[in-house]
Amino acid sequence: MTFPPDSHLVTEVTPSPNHGERRDGLQPDMLVLHYTGMTDAGAALSRLCSPTSEVSAHYLIFEDGKISQFVPETRRAWHAGVSSWAGESDINSRSIGIEIANPGHDFGYPDFAEPQMAAVVALCSDIVARCAIPAERVLAHSDVAPARKQDPGEKFPWRRLYDAGVGLWVQPAPLEQGSAMTLDDAGPVVEGLQAALARYGYGLTVSGRYDPSTRDVVAAFQRHFRPQRVDGIADASTVTTLQRLIAARPAQSSATSGT
Repeated sequence: MTFPPDSHLVTEVTPSPNHGERRDGLQPDMLVLHYTGMTDAGAALSRLCSPTSEVSAHYLIFEDGKISQFVPETRRAWHAGVSSWAGESDINSRSIGIEIANPGHDFGYPDFAEPQMAAVVALCSDIVARCAIPAERVLAHSDVAPARKQDPGEKFPWRRLYDAGVGLWVQPAPLEQGSAMTLDDAGPVVEGLQAALARYGYGLTVSGRYDPSTRDVVAAFQRHFRPQRVDGIADASTVTTLQRLIAARPAQSSATSGT
């Protein structure tokens, strides 16, 4: 059955059967951005609407800027999978998911098209305004599922969204030579890094050992906030950028998280 679009920017409504109730009466307070990671947008559209795929999103934005809506915003779309943020594990129940047509890392990972990005900025601005989504809860799929996902990836222009009033961003610290933390390092410095990443929201156990989970989270952080080099190594640029980001969060958010 069709439904009225939630945004005036929607080009067409293409209902997907893959959705359910938001659990415990939760309302969306997160926006999660994905790329489709398929060879073309048509294949992604078919998958998002297939009852056998058990996958959906609220919106799909095509390369030419066309926007399709699959699931009403009041419903729980199935886009984030096994994921977490700020201690919350049912990301689907508290988020709106946007798929952006792009083949992704497995198929050449082209730049995002200009008409598409204009539509992304417009739709995100509309959703954030209507749902009062905090800046620090506009996230990448890789932020909430760092061990599994890379999307929308290091080519996605997060700074452009920030300049339009969507999401949180700071100027990344410059790359430079110097000490860095990497796999199997251990000690108080690693523990401090893990605590800072967890404080920002990443799902990470503070163990004091630079394990594969820490590497994955650092790579996810780099993809979003320090995209010049994504290697999972916590160099000085990564650490400084993280410190800047935590300091830039609105005071209410920082107080809530204990920072």
